[in-house]
Amino acid sequence: MNITRENVDALNAVVKVDIAKEDYSDKVEKILTDYRKTANIPGFRKGHVPMGMVKKQYGKAVLVDEVNKLLQDALNKYLTEEKLDVLGQPLPKPQDEINWDADGFSFEFELGLAPEFNVDLKSKKSITQYHIVADKKMIDEQVERIQKQYGKLVSQNVVEKDSEIRGTFTNEEKEIDNTVAITLDKFKGKSTEKQFIGAKVGDVITLKTKGLYDDDHELMHALKLGHDDIHGLDIEVNFEIKEINKRELADLDQELFDKLFGKGIVTSVTELKNKIKEDAEKQFKQQADQKLLNDVTEYLVENTKFDLPAQFLTKWMQTAGEKEMDLDQAKEEYQKSEKSLRYQLIEGKLIEENDIKVTMDDIKNHARDMIKAQMAQFGQMNPSDKELDDIAARVLSNQDEARRISEQLISQKLLNLYKEKANLKVKELTYENFVKEVYGDK
Repeated sequence: MNITRENVDALNAVVKVDIAKEDYSDKVEKILTDYRKTANIPGFRKGHVPMGMVKKQYGKAVLVDEVNKLLQDALNKYLTEEKLDVLGQPLPKPQDEINWDADGFSFEFELGLAPEFNVDLKSKKSITQYHIVADKKMIDEQVERIQKQYGKLVSQNVVEKDSEIRGTFTNEEKEIDNTVAITLDKFKGKSTEKQFIGAKVGDVITLKTKGLYDDDHELMHALKLGHDDIHGLDIEVNFEIKEINKRELADLDQELFDKLFGKGIVTSVTELKNKIKEDAEKQFKQQADQKLLNDVTEYLVENTKFDLPAQFLTKWMQTAGEKEMDLDQAKEEYQKSEKSLRYQLIEGKLIEENDIKVTMDDIKNHARDMIKAQMAQFGQMNPSDKELDDIAARVLSNQDEARRISEQLISQKLLNLYKEKANLKVKELTYENFVKEVYGDK
């Protein structure tokens, strides 16, 4: 067997595999001899079928199968030994009908080669690394929400600004008849709020659905209608008041603290606020980290310049999926996936150059930490090591789950690399201002 390579250019090559008769003849002969021992052909006793008949009936199929196996093994071994970094899979070059009666065969494969490039994490313009803090306003609002959640309802005679009102929305034409609890702060306009202030149980208030809420989902819940029915809905509905209550805030005492966090973990309002701040900022950090990861990824894709074997990859995509594509479909698919492919190559280079690895112990420890955190949410604060190991083993027996955790850990290590080496500027702001700056004032 002989394998040669011709480099078309820096990104494309053709590999030629020449297979001689001596490469496969012994193997084919052995398989046919075994066939002869077990062949069941009418008119002949088992094991006594003439070899010529066995070759005539099975010879070509066995030959084709063995040559293809030999070809794939040789090609894979060659790519490994030559340390060729190929994209996609080798594509066989079309050839005229193969003469399987010949004493040898030649096959050619097109290769798409990964480009050579350098990755520079030091951008000229700094990338913002957000540090999101929970400010006093947010913490106080959360304290009040907790007090409302654990407080008690006190009946009222008339609606006030902070009342909780239970009533029924109706509209005969649209067959709306839905009883819900509402609060006035959810309505979009102040004029709607004014209609309710001073109202009593039994009063019926007529409302226009258009512009009633900022969010269509609030209207869907209020009227118990589907999204398609709510979209553009402009009708009048009646709301009959059934109950008027006021939420009496729960006392910020030890009983409430223990109910929220477990016995003795929080013992004062100051500690409660510190705990709220700590928990909120943990969540904010995840969002800030994801934003940083996205921004660095975008910077690297836009600023790490290299060419790809686009024509080869387009051709490869035509047959790589479950469903074959025509050339136009493959071109469209390549355009959609080009950025993702570029980042995969950049990420792979960063992982290699910075020796980023994830071990099985890393994966197991991460799984244990996740399980421990989940168990803590259900009050199981001190699971045994055996219990954690057993659950982790069950989780990691799912290959998809193990791969997902591995990818999470790689992303975290890359994020740490970016924080260490990229040109970052830290910007501290509240969550409200972060949302405005990153997503717009919605």
